[in-house]
Amino acid sequence: MTAPGSSPRPPVGFIGLGIMGRPMAGHILAAGFPLTIFNRTRARTEELASRGARVAASPAEVAAAADLIIVMVSDSPDVESVVAGPQGVLHGLRPGAVVVDMSTVSPALERRLDGLLRGRGGTLVDAPVSGGDVGARDATLAIMAGGDRAAFERALPVLRALGRSITHCGPVGSGQVAKLCNQILVSVTLLGVSEAILFARKNGLDPGTMIEAVSGGAAASWQLANLGPKILAEDFAPGFMIDLVQKDLRLVLEAGAAATSPLPGTALVHELFRSAQSHGDGRLGTQALARVLARLAGMK
Repeated sequence: MTAPGSSPRPPVGFIGLGIMGRPMAGHILAAGFPLTIFNRTRARTEELASRGARVAASPAEVAAAADLIIVMVSDSPDVESVVAGPQGVLHGLRPGAVVVDMSTVSPALERRLDGLLRGRGGTLVDAPVSGGDVGARDATLAIMAGGDRAAFERALPVLRALGRSITHCGPVGSGQVAKLCNQILVSVTLLGVSEAILFARKNGLDPGTMIEAVSGGAAASWQLANLGPKILAEDFAPGFMIDLVQKDLRLVLEAGAAATSPLPGTALVHELFRSAQSHGDGRLGTQALARVLARLAGMK
């Protein structure tokens, strides 16, 4: 890794250019960091390449070119493949490099990958995010980081290009635990928002008026302010897809079972989202949870 103070802009790698990854990588490039990128679908690299990013042929090639490598992919198997697979980051890792996994995956996986990276002279920071596609586009993500404090400090200049709130939560895996707590809160709150909108409609109250009335008090939330109006407009375009939140809630329930932690609210929302998936709504935004309740109520 570039020695502290020797260069303010060490070379960065970015793997995974999806809905959130592409704007995040763009912010890193705009901040002046030399950037090497990789995505399985090469067409998604073209816009960043036109702005000066170098396109690599594999995660290993990204690692060979970077002191800090960010991973932003969908699920635990994807992270494992990108880091430890046949053409993974491990096979190109520079001595002292830091891998920052910003995906939402199993805390246990992060601990295991950190051990593998340390065996090659690197280290891992798990740094999942909250804020969805809007936060990614606006560089206002909330970033929850776990890992060695020194490695976190080395990643911090790049993380500051991506987020407004950056918290070091503890050792490796702690960032993922914090993110899973976030997903419990987000999902259960969204259920409350969806129920309140349905209740207002069924009782003759304009739901837009309801949102205005309660938003100034204790019921205010990000979900109400941002997804409530989308539900009213029947705008179910994905900022964060149901299929992805289902993956996160599966991780929550697995970790909860391992820790003998009862999570009845989370389990209920998981089942309701499963109903959405069974109706073909898995690739819609999480606000389509309201459609599940509408069906249960016999409404269109």
